[in-house]
Order: sequence, then C-alpha cells, then structure tokens
Amino acid sequence: MNRITINTGRQPYAYDEELKTLRTNLLFSGDDKKVIMITSSLAGEGKTSVTFELAKSLTEIGKKVLILDTDIRKSALLRNVKEGKVEKGLTHLLSGQSKLSDIMCSTNIPKLHIIFAGRSVPNASELLSKEIFAKMVENFRSVYDYVLIDTAPLGMVVDAMVVGKVCDATVLVVKAGEAKYKLVQKVLERLRSMEAPNLGVILNQVEQKQDRYYSGKQYKRYYGKEEK
Repeated sequence: MNRITINTGRQPYAYDEELKTLRTNLLFSGDDKKVIMITSSLAGEGKTSVTFELAKSLTEIGKKVLILDTDIRKSALLRNVKEGKVEKGLTHLLSGQSKLSDIMCSTNIPKLHIIFAGRSVPNASELLSKEIFAKMVENFRSVYDYVLIDTAPLGMVVDAMVVGKVCDATVLVVKAGEAKYKLVQKVLERLRSMEAPNLGVILNQVEQKQDRYYSGKQYKRYYGKEEK
C-alpha cells in the first residue's frame, strides 16, 4: 500500500456545517447504503471536491472510508495530493498491469484510503464493465463503512451508468447558476432508471449574493430531495 499526504485545510464554518448535514442525511439513509456514486451533469461542477470533503467528514466520526476514483477520462482527484507519488491507479488494475495493493493509498487522515483513477484511457466504459471491477467493489463492502465513488459526468459520457450497477445509491452535484435545467432533468432521468436509488441533488458553489447565509462559494443542501 502506498502512503500519501493530502491537503487537510479547514473549511469555513458554514461550509463545514453543510458537510455535517450531508453526512447526517447519508447516515440516516440506512446502513444498506454503503457504496455511493457521486456524479454531475458536466465537468467542473465540483463533484470531486464534494466527494473528497464528504469522505473527510465521515472519518471525523470514526467511519472507515474509501474514495474510489472512476473518472478515468479526466480525473481531478490528484489535485488533493500534497506529498507522495501516485504512479498507478484503477486503470492499471482493470487492464491487468497491477495488483490492488499497488494502487491502494493510505493517507494522513486516519481511516481514509484512496484509489486514484490511473492513466487516462479512451475505453473507460469497457474497463469499468469488467467483472474484476464489480468483484472488487463487492469485497470493499466488508472492509469499509463507506465507499464513495467519483464518476465521470453523466451528462457527457455513460461511464456512470456502468458504475451505478455496483452501487447502493447515487447523488447528483449541480453547480449553481450554470447547470441547464433540461440537462439536469435528463441526467436525473438516467439516474432514476438505475437500480440504485438517487438520494438527491447537491447544489454546489452557491454565491454569497444569492444566499447571505453562506460565505463565499459554498454548497447548499438539497440532499434527500430531487428536483421536480
């Protein structure tokens, strides 16, 4: 297992409170919701940041968490690495080039492990459809309290539909002021067509001028509700 140091900077108070609300709602979704897929409609809506911060928040109450990065076309998770080298990831495992122990990373945050996406590949859906991926996720259920899976934007590619087959629930991240209503509805329809229930929508990066309760760019909770 590789050892890395990730950024652990403190978030503003309001941001941290909303994280706790997300965490609480996830806990009350039921103990059968262990593998959670987090996606968005488009790139740049903040799904990776939400995944990362939610994982950290869960570890603060003693939960053992794995972040599994399946956005193997254009991953953003590596930006959180402060020290240490990540040379291999999920694509190396799925293509038969590495073992699980080669791609698993322990972190400076107790109880938080990460598997990064690995090298970008054009056949992402094909790799994620392999039986080895499904078996790996199934095995993680007995090791971790939560597996948070960061996926490629569902409004751009179908990778998340493949990943969703092994998940217990899904969450959609929407960037405030930029997401198009029709596209969000289309993505929600795709999520509702999956066996894993959609827990709701997170409205991300709410500007202060839109809601004075929040300082700067934060995210506001719509967790447990779906946009109609």
